[in-house]
Amino acid sequence: MKSLIQIITLSAIASCFVNAEQELKMRSLFNGKDLSGWKGDGYVVEDGAISCTPKGKNLITEETFSNYVLEFDFLLTPGANNGLGIHYPGTGDGAYTGMEIQVLDNTAEKYKNLKEYQFHGSIYTLAPAKKSGLKPVGEWNHQRVTVNGSKVQVILNGETILDVDLEELSKKDPKHEGAKRRSGHIGWLGHGDKVSYKNIQIADLAPTVDEAALKKEGFTQIFDGASLKGWKHEPETKNWSAINGVLKHDGTPTPTKDLWSEKSYKDITIQLDWRWAGRGPMKMQPVVKPDGSNGEKVEVEELDSGLYLRGDSKSQVNFWNWTVGSGEVYGFRMDNKQPAEVRAAVTPKAKADKPLGEWNRTIITLKGDRLTVTLNGQVVIENAQLPGTPKEGPIGFQHHGSKIDFANVWIKEL
Repeated sequence: MKSLIQIITLSAIASCFVNAEQELKMRSLFNGKDLSGWKGDGYVVEDGAISCTPKGKNLITEETFSNYVLEFDFLLTPGANNGLGIHYPGTGDGAYTGMEIQVLDNTAEKYKNLKEYQFHGSIYTLAPAKKSGLKPVGEWNHQRVTVNGSKVQVILNGETILDVDLEELSKKDPKHEGAKRRSGHIGWLGHGDKVSYKNIQIADLAPTVDEAALKKEGFTQIFDGASLKGWKHEPETKNWSAINGVLKHDGTPTPTKDLWSEKSYKDITIQLDWRWAGRGPMKMQPVVKPDGSNGEKVEVEELDSGLYLRGDSKSQVNFWNWTVGSGEVYGFRMDNKQPAEVRAAVTPKAKADKPLGEWNRTIITLKGDRLTVTLNGQVVIENAQLPGTPKEGPIGFQHHGSKIDFANVWIKEL
């Protein structure tokens, strides 16, 4: 039988497309009135659509995205050239620091001698799309783009025109930085030609997981992906929501910030995925030394959350963007009454966090007062002692005002 870490590593790599007919809860990225939620130059809103002007360059979402399904309608003018940017970090040429899925009038005479990867639906320089499916210029087209792990699929007016694996594309072009990314902004990459977009909607997706393997190992899913059933949420905790398998916090502080399991647990192993769904303010925070002490302060993007164990705020496994990395147990590390070896043991051995916006897979085992944390396949906390931690209590998703997503919450009682 494979070890738990082997199962998790394999399932983290696995990815599949969402069936085109599958119903997803979509949310709008464009209100039809103004460019709220977007930033950039040279685009206007007219007749309920976003249109690129002669000065149009990049217009990108303020949010970042990882696994998702994006749907939109677009209208080409004769000879028009634009692009859909995915995994764009916000700087540099979107076709190279991220990736550009071409939006192009394939029928224009001036484009007849383009390279195969330059036609509509292709990933620029990386992968050619099938030259099919476009409606005549002047008619609205509908496009569905699925980005799920390393897989990218483009369906144009009901026809699949692109179906590729970024891992394979990256092997063929290892210098292309965008092909290595798994999160970033979504954007329209303009070239001054008029192209219009409307009905822009997105559905965030949870990363895939090998449910059969987890069940065989004795795990039970404790977040159903569709509701907050089994979790304590007061009326004012409406900023927590469940959608398409993702537990989301919108980043808005409320009187009751945290979400607790109704059930109490003793010794457990818990597996979950999490990712930052927004950006944070820049703040000065200390560099944490290997012995758990604080060093000089440096500027970091402040993102902070965590998982409470056994109903105890001190026994919290942190998810954050400090230099020390996630997995740290702040309450014990900062307790000067604890022995030096305790404070050092709850300090991560390495920062194993994925880049901001990407999903992190975490395994937490608490047996007695001993804690082990594995982050993205790397053990960062090993058999650390949490002296005096309660013997039993609920699990809690802690929140400090950062937009964060959780998914695939599975638990095994030991």
